[in-house]
Amino acid sequence: MHKIRFEKEQRTAIVSLVQRYFVEELDSSIGAIPAELLVEFFAEHIGPHYYNQGLADAQAVFAKSLDDVNDAIYGLEQRDAR
Repeated sequence: MHKIRFEKEQRTAIVSLVQRYFVEELDSSIGAIPAELLVEFFAEHIGPHYYNQGLADAQAVFAKSLDDVNDAIYGLEQRDAR
């Protein structure tokens, strides 16, 4: 699997969210560098679980769509009039 990477703007926004979370939910503050390290940790160790779940969800949608196409094709088949 490829390493999860974010564009600079995305990373800055994520770090800001982490900092805001610490203030609002934990009544504490966290600097930009520790927040970036935390984001890196989550991206490396937790992110793959979310990524894999997203792939599984996409695969389920695709499989359902494929089933619908197969059903539609089956409905077009000609039957013997016996």
